[in-house]
Amino acid sequence: MEQKGPGIDKSALDSQQHHWECVFSKNACMFGEEPSSPVQWAVRTFKEEGKTKILELGSGQGRDTMYLALNGFEVFALDYCEKGITDLRKRSLQLQASGSITPVMHDVRKKLPFEDRTFDACYSHMLFCMPLTILELRSLLAEIRRVLKPGGLNIYTTRHTKDPQYGTGIHRGEDMWEIQGGFIVHFLSREKVELLAEGYDITDITEFEEGDLPKKLYRVTLRKKD
Repeated sequence: MEQKGPGIDKSALDSQQHHWECVFSKNACMFGEEPSSPVQWAVRTFKEEGKTKILELGSGQGRDTMYLALNGFEVFALDYCEKGITDLRKRSLQLQASGSITPVMHDVRKKLPFEDRTFDACYSHMLFCMPLTILELRSLLAEIRRVLKPGGLNIYTTRHTKDPQYGTGIHRGEDMWEIQGGFIVHFLSREKVELLAEGYDITDITEFEEGDLPKKLYRVTLRKKD
């Protein structure tokens, strides 16, 4: 699935996996213990629709994964950082939620390791603003659509082009910028969010803020077209 477009600094994008391994190694709870506001909204939505089997992409150290599991969902949690997956396993055992969580180390630039129509829903918080090119995001969304059951939901968040850090730091191609701390962020415009939704119905795009800057994000809800 890895694809390179003009002006894209591929070596810098590829180095992010090692960068995240180092960050997680130095911070046992990089993003804290509390669940994010998007996962709380997703849980309510999944419960209303009777969704039970959830794919989480970019699970990190598992703060949202734990919330999903403790709310009764079966969660397959994917991340490409070994340290994140190790931390998630430890947390799930500590909170006696390991029976509901299947951690999988996987790079989402590659084909998802699941059969067609496996999941009721997919959830990801800020994976879509990681250093993935538009071509890679398009391929990823097609893969998510493949593994969703008919009518399945795909809820994701992404930082957008109104964010105060957009256009700052080192440009790494497309709308990707290496900001303070060495993190490369892909800021998506609303137009790009809409263009990426091929094969889905867009049911909601909501703007929200998170963190100290604050970061400005979209919460996107897509439904797989049958």
